[in-house]
Amino acid sequence: MGEGAEGIGVDLDSQGWSATRSWVEKELFAAERVEEVERLRGGWTSEMRRLDVHGPDGRRSLVLRSFVKPFFVRHAEGLLTREATILRLLGDTDVPAATLVAVDATARYCDHPSLLMSHLPGTVRLDDQGADGRAEPLARQLVRIHRLPVTARQRPRAYQPWASPERVTPPTATERPELWRRAVDVIRREPPDYQGCFLHRDFHPGNVLFTGTNDDPRVSGVVDWVETSWGPADLDVAHCSTALALLHGVPAGMRFADRYVAAGGTLAEGGTTHLYWRLLDALGFAPDAEKVALPWRQLGRVDLTATVLTHRLEEYVEALLSRYA
Repeated sequence: MGEGAEGIGVDLDSQGWSATRSWVEKELFAAERVEEVERLRGGWTSEMRRLDVHGPDGRRSLVLRSFVKPFFVRHAEGLLTREATILRLLGDTDVPAATLVAVDATARYCDHPSLLMSHLPGTVRLDDQGADGRAEPLARQLVRIHRLPVTARQRPRAYQPWASPERVTPPTATERPELWRRAVDVIRREPPDYQGCFLHRDFHPGNVLFTGTNDDPRVSGVVDWVETSWGPADLDVAHCSTALALLHGVPAGMRFADRYVAAGGTLAEGGTTHLYWRLLDALGFAPDAEKVALPWRQLGRVDLTATVLTHRLEEYVEALLSRYA
């Protein structure tokens, strides 16, 4: 995990966190101690903390992920066990992921289900400035993830769709209800056949860390592996494309698939098949993409109001239908 820390004085000695602190301390090297704890901004599903540790061999930082919201606590065992498994797997690859330290997926020892891992260099960058230059390394990194060789035993679970025709809610103020009906009709069909590959499943700028300047951005870390799945490359490309459209405007979202192919990636043959995966993702953000807005605003994008995001999402859906239908 990278930086983006918010110094709000959060401490693991506070009420409700003492058991977690004891668990963390047992996982440290001999004579190490936690010197400082800071909340990391931008999390939606879980609380993230950077732990600055000092010991005989110097200082290092770790990251603690804890699920505290009731919904995610109920699903924590599967989510954290999957992330721990994936981090172990990625340790033998060139993907810049954190190193697993320990996991307590059922809160047997902690106050909340938790995972402890190494801290990665770099920062999350969501500003419009430099966004075009970051898109190419994003695409190259995603191609490398999709090319990871895994055995049948290592293969993660099959992807789960995050939208269905019955659950899509168009924006209440839309003046184009027919546009939304057309989009929903696309995902009413049976899922197309696909060539499966290793998916991050939640790959977007908020889960990628960068070092370097805006003129020479370099990916230094990819985080949040709790949704890792097996499925079509188009689905990961779709998710990142939707996020780019919401963050930086529709053209940014529409260009990403082309950048992915230019980086060596392979997408479905035929526009209608690719359109299915793109809309399956985009419609999961309806009606207003508010679920991603809060963490993005915490990271500085206060301009991303519900009105702005709703407008961009609708324009993006229209652009997808215009290009691929």
